[in-house]
Amino acid sequence: MYIEQWKYIADYHTHTCFSHGRGTVDDNVRAALARGLTTIGIADHGPANWWNVGIKRIADFERLIEEVWRARRRFPEIQILAGVEANIISYDGELDVPEAVQEQLDQVLVGFHTMIIPKSWGDGLRFIRLSLAARLGERRFSEAKRAHTQALIAAIQRYRIFAVTHPGLRIAIDSEALAKVCAMRQTALEINARQGLASPELIRHAAGCGVRFILSSDAHRPEEVGRLEPAEAAARAAGLTVEQIINVRELPEA
Repeated sequence: MYIEQWKYIADYHTHTCFSHGRGTVDDNVRAALARGLTTIGIADHGPANWWNVGIKRIADFERLIEEVWRARRRFPEIQILAGVEANIISYDGELDVPEAVQEQLDQVLVGFHTMIIPKSWGDGLRFIRLSLAARLGERRFSEAKRAHTQALIAAIQRYRIFAVTHPGLRIAIDSEALAKVCAMRQTALEINARQGLASPELIRHAAGCGVRFILSSDAHRPEEVGRLEPAEAAARAAGLTVEQIINVRELPEA
């Protein structure tokens, strides 16, 4: 039986030393070229992460954008995108990157991370309460799941977001409710090769709502750029086709 061969054309979610990656922008670009990609996305963490994981200051985004522009002059054969993996910092869906900065970037990815500095004490205490409550029974778990999902939905409705990274990682979400809004707003869902793969059920539910997907390496070292094989395996297990994945093409049959 013929099995279609997939070609990766882009890796939109890679980190550099601007946050907690090991390589420079140029290092990631060279790795992408070696993997045969036509597009590489730099998506360093926003500044609200604990332990200085993210970009340290909002002003540093200017340095990142300048570095991407220099890389474009050195490597005109590949598309290089300046972006961010922003953090949700409130249950109203607010992000840790101002809209004025978002408008200067080529892509905004959003993740619901647990180790972040919230916008307010109230948001922080609510997150702790919901995280603890989710372990105390089905009703409290449902409350946490609903709140996390609404925060993601609020962010998608509020901003122009290219993709949601690793949906459901370490938090419970309503995948169908999230997927419906993503489909409406043309926001992709990520299948992440690094952070623990989404279940086939989550992927199938989202696909049934008309969502499109990206496969991502979430690379923290240059040698990880473009290594999308685990994400491809998860996509195939869920029955996705190349038409449902933004950064995959089918190789012509030999």
